[in-house]
Amino acid sequence: MKEKTILKLKLNTDPRWVNIAEKNIEDILVDHAWCEQKAASTGISMIIHYPEKTRLVDELTDLVAEEWSHFERVLLELRKRGYALGKPRKDEYVVQLLAHVRKGGARERQLMDQLLVSALIEARSCERFKLLWQNIADQELSKFYYELMVSEAAHFVSYVDLAKEYCDAKQVDERLQELLVIEGEIVTNLPVRDDRMH
Repeated sequence: MKEKTILKLKLNTDPRWVNIAEKNIEDILVDHAWCEQKAASTGISMIIHYPEKTRLVDELTDLVAEEWSHFERVLLELRKRGYALGKPRKDEYVVQLLAHVRKGGARERQLMDQLLVSALIEARSCERFKLLWQNIADQELSKFYYELMVSEAAHFVSYVDLAKEYCDAKQVDERLQELLVIEGEIVTNLPVRDDRMH
């Protein structure tokens, strides 16, 4: 029987991750804060590059505001625990996913890849937040990650819907399946880190 995953992901996170994450919650919170900042920056970048796409601008404006509010909320969790923000870390998971955004060709094809890669990052974040919600002993953080899990799931749907707004729905579904396989391979090959959200 196939193991159940969420948001069409091909692979679940190694269950060891949540155990080591809980023991290194300062590093996880710092990395999480920067993930939220990068998510907001990605949305802003797409607005800048595709200002003529009205629905994209409107939806990503709301999404950017929400991601930035998440950044502020993670900062608050850090401060409550006496931790500083710390420096941003290279996110090898995101770097490897972004390498599959096709360059050149039709502008819409590149937009489709950017939207779908963003959707997958949201899906993986959602899956990790679910693990933290269900397994972390800190009840305040557990509630926090439940709320963010719900939000990231909605962002996944928004990104996929936007891709279908500007590109052929069948092509979007086919490309999403290709990228889901790639995403699973990336997760399989990356080491389990105690200081990273991804």
